[in-house]
Amino acid sequence: MARHSGGRGWHGKVLGAALGVALLAGGTSMWTAQAGQTSKETASVTPDVKPVAVSIVHASDKGARGVNITIDDGPDPVWTPQMLDVLKEYEVKATFCMVGTQAQAHPDLVKEVVAAGHRLCDHSVSHDTTMDKQSQAYQSKQILDAERMITKASGGVRPMYYRAPGGAFTPYSRKLAASRGMRPLGWNVDTKDFERPGTEAIVATVERELPEGPTLLFHDAGGDRSQTVEALRRILPQLKEQGRSFGFPVR
Repeated sequence: MARHSGGRGWHGKVLGAALGVALLAGGTSMWTAQAGQTSKETASVTPDVKPVAVSIVHASDKGARGVNITIDDGPDPVWTPQMLDVLKEYEVKATFCMVGTQAQAHPDLVKEVVAAGHRLCDHSVSHDTTMDKQSQAYQSKQILDAERMITKASGGVRPMYYRAPGGAFTPYSRKLAASRGMRPLGWNVDTKDFERPGTEAIVATVERELPEGPTLLFHDAGGDRSQTVEALRRILPQLKEQGRSFGFPVR
């Protein structure tokens, strides 16, 4: 998996928003709260959590001809509804990897995603692509606080996966997520849609790289995602015509 880094300045804004939301919500900075306290809070809400495998999943539950559509960084009030419309039109289910502060800011969209039959994935609180360089306490806060934010925003539906920002997994983060029932989620095809290379380029990347594996990476936040919406509108029926089935990453 390629690491996502340059060209995504919105992450700094998300970091600032994360701090602001935490201060407004509880008067306590999320960066100074104890990681152990967060763990206890989350565990108390979901005492029936069952651990899952710690290995990073790439396969589809639809088998060799399966395709997993995964959509990162939202929810976004402009682009997430449009992507939901396209997915509905072609009767495709996807996995939405949500940033905690985005989920907290747009709980109505989180609920829409769940109501449509899609799955949720924890994509950390603030999309820090240097997660693998940070302390375990920091990683714990990012993962567990996002899990709590997403679960609350959804009305009680927990994320089933954890995708590290930019693929910055660590053995610790994988183990922690798996212990919370969130399978670490990778990708096989990075469409690079966040760079806005053009709809044609996004479609061409999928066509070229799909033989490498079934999990496709798209984005519904962080900027203008009109190219992604149009690319999905072309890719989904095309893959169906090829006899592909759309599923979820294996658990």
